[in-house]
Amino acid sequence: MDKKLIELPERPEEKINTKKVFGFDAGFDVFGFKEKTEWVPMIDETYVFDESNTRSILAGFMFNRRVMIQGYHGTGKSTHLEQVAARLNWPCVRINLDSHISRIDLLGKDAIVLEDGKQITEFKEGILPWSLRNPVAMVFDEYDAGRPDVMFVIQRILEVDGKLTLLDQNTVITPHESFRLFATTNTVGLGDTSGLYHGTQQINQGQMDRWHVLSTLNYLPRKQEEAIIQKKIPELKGKENQEIIKNMVLLAELTRQGFINGDISTLMSPRTVLSWAQNYLIFNDLLDSFSLTSYSFSSTN
Repeated sequence: MDKKLIELPERPEEKINTKKVFGFDAGFDVFGFKEKTEWVPMIDETYVFDESNTRSILAGFMFNRRVMIQGYHGTGKSTHLEQVAARLNWPCVRINLDSHISRIDLLGKDAIVLEDGKQITEFKEGILPWSLRNPVAMVFDEYDAGRPDVMFVIQRILEVDGKLTLLDQNTVITPHESFRLFATTNTVGLGDTSGLYHGTQQINQGQMDRWHVLSTLNYLPRKQEEAIIQKKIPELKGKENQEIIKNMVLLAELTRQGFINGDISTLMSPRTVLSWAQNYLIFNDLLDSFSLTSYSFSSTN
């Protein structure tokens, strides 16, 4: 990991007009960094902010609250966090906690390096110590899929003033004043109860208690979802295409309601609908593009 620190002020000083930027009044002062660094996500101008979740995320940034966003796949949990960070010019690091990520990946490990023509062993810090030393918003994606050894590493820094001890280096790292921690999850620490999310783990209550804010991100209302697809695919304009997009979203809503009722075992996320619309633009055939997009449904035909 590159040890170079991000050169930014200790805390953000640029006041943000939340009404103008996010479409609502947050109810508290929001500040961002004036300078944009390479670690700041790109702004998606078509993104639509959900007020409740955006306020929770902004509270996480402004008051150093540990925020967990829970919701079904495709609701835009990670993107939501990134887009808030992008508008605050806040450096952001996303880590997908799949089963291959270990504590060594997070903390660091010994590596053989060349120094003065000789091979020596040197400790290379992982992404977590580096992030703690910087004004970084760290996002743990698929948090409920993390391995137990990784969870206990994260538990050390869930406290606001939680310091990280690197035993191999006899070092204690104090978090940067503008370090922030977020997580996204499909379940609420209970494991896979729906059959949709194989590989998720149960999270012990002691760790869940350390998350200050638990916010749920649901699928957007139909009109908003239609508007997003039209913004992202401007080529699908005209009354006929608008009607097609409307029916796509309507079908997706039916699958979601069917899943909630227990009638079907899977559902169409907004990501699936967007892929369907993009494929329709390419293949110009509604049924074929659907078959190429939604395997879970088309394979049952």
